[in-house]
Amino acid sequence: MSQDHLVKLKSTESKHLRYDNRNRKRVEKKLELKKYDPTLRKHVVYKEIKK
Repeated sequence: MSQDHLVKLKSTESKHLRYDNRNRKRVEKKLELKKYDPTLRKHVVYKEIKK
């Protein structure tokens, strides 16, 4: 996995962090994804934060 495409995502409802890939050439704004949060055991929105 290439490090330049790797982004850090933080849960909006807990302190859980996860890493994901993105194409920086195609996506200009910050990433927002709905993913599963294991600490809350439900799907929540994850927002991109600084690495």
